Amino acid sequence: MSSFYQLINDRKPEPIGRRWLYVPYDQLTDRIGPLARGNPRDLGIVLVENSWKAGRRPYHKQKLALVLANQRHFALEQAARGVAVRYVHTHAPYSQVLSEVVSELGGLTAMRPAERELRADLEPLIADGRLELVAHEGWLTTTEQFQAARSTPPWRMDSFYRHVRRATDILMDGEVPRGGKFSFDTENRRAWSGDPPAPDLPTFPLDDVKSEVGDLVEGRFARHPGRLDLSTLPATSADAQALWGWAQRECLADFGPYQDAMSLGSASLFHTRISGLLNLHRLLPAEVVRQALELDLPLASLEGFIRQILGWREFVRHVHEATDGFRVLPSGSPAVAQRPGDGGYAGWAGAPWREDETESPDALDGGAAPSALASESPMPSTYWGTPSGLQCLDQVVSEVWGSAYGHHITRLMVLANIATLLDISPRQLTDWFWVAYADAYDWVVEPNVLGMGSFAVGGLMTTKPYVSGAAYIQRMSDYCTSCRFDPKTTCPITGLYWAFLDRHRAQLRDNPRLRLAMASLRKRSEEKRLQDEASFRWVSETLAAGRTLSPEDSP
Repeated sequence: MSSFYQLINDRKPEPIGRRWLYVPYDQLTDRIGPLARGNPRDLGIVLVENSWKAGRRPYHKQKLALVLANQRHFALEQAARGVAVRYVHTHAPYSQVLSEVVSELGGLTAMRPAERELRADLEPLIADGRLELVAHEGWLTTTEQFQAARSTPPWRMDSFYRHVRRATDILMDGEVPRGGKFSFDTENRRAWSGDPPAPDLPTFPLDDVKSEVGDLVEGRFARHPGRLDLSTLPATSADAQALWGWAQRECLADFGPYQDAMSLGSASLFHTRISGLLNLHRLLPAEVVRQALELDLPLASLEGFIRQILGWREFVRHVHEATDGFRVLPSGSPAVAQRPGDGGYAGWAGAPWREDETESPDALDGGAAPSALASESPMPSTYWGTPSGLQCLDQVVSEVWGSAYGHHITRLMVLANIATLLDISPRQLTDWFWVAYADAYDWVVEPNVLGMGSFAVGGLMTTKPYVSGAAYIQRMSDYCTSCRFDPKTTCPITGLYWAFLDRHRAQLRDNPRLRLAMASLRKRSEEKRLQDEASFRWVSETLAAGRTLSPEDSP
């Protein structure tokens, strides 16, 4: 018997007479919900370790380890409090295994799952009353607040954020935002030249539970991509607090000015790296916001951090909920993938992803597949580590597969930007982000990629496609210093940008935020436009073939 299961059995209290709760994999806290209010000795919890869920997509090994190690440690922490723990391992849908648990223990109660995919799986138990759902208390805002900011689409984060700031009185001086404005985003766009030094990343103690999870991931989930690093894996409650303490000491003061910067020297710079634990609720958003407000920080840094959590994080989950995961849009109902996509894994690995054909509930699918710009090219293998020849792309891809992490600008302005310029399928791009990042769940990854990164739902939640040429990447990073391409003369990303605007000019010409860009496009000579299109074809065909771009081969 493994150390974990031995520890659970050693701490196993009498289960009779308990009120039983189901705790999803991303609600690992006893500080909110029914688990926070009952006497531990009157409560029991059901936790499900599910290799079927892990196998639905080629999730990064580090993400699997993060979820499994945190769930196992949470189980031990609850057992130590006196809570009865029923820890179930399965290779079947959640509805199936919980149905069996209910037949033994009686009805279960749970906070409403954050992920639509899990809610769809559990629907049969919810419908017949075997699983009672109560409100998810981890969110900071309500549906009513979202609708009060704007009841119908298009939705905009800035108006939602202003409404919530006023409603919560966070960073407000009466009716006036502290510092005279709601956002200091325009002041937080400095490139980073090495000073102040980026903090060293924290490490966490290795224990038997983490070691066993590491062995499990490298064994049972050996086909999954990515590098597993247990030394950087926060799994215990103490680890979570240590990471947040490091973030407060080392990151937050300088977060604001450099939050958009990118560097070869640091994948995260002054980003806190707490998103994975926030989404598991090992750190509570409300506590993080409250404690950040108590710090003596520059206002631009404090506001920028608060906006990430109170603003964007809450906004995207409301949009995802309001559109049923982008299945219901003002323009109609887009196609829905029948099964989970692998984000291009099969093309890279040369073999299909799925190991088996375990039956899934009828309600489970692969997600909505809108594509406002009719983009449908497959993911190139460069997103899985095949060198592209573009230093910015290869650097960020390497960092992601090395750590399952990247901050929001590398995600948006390198990975999503280049994929959008290449007309990569938004659904495939979304699936890639879903499997590659430790903090990715449907409610956050689909709005960020379908809604923002790829402009797949048009202006539903953003005002324009977030695309750029080489100039932005050069301005905000040092990637170009070690690239074979010159950002001002030979880098193909600039040609990709102009070719993208030209191909999609019918859809984009009336966009007010692209007025200047489209005016410049109209002034672009026919020779340059032909060169842009040739560059697009060259890059697309080269990367699709798994080859590396070189200045000597450019058209």
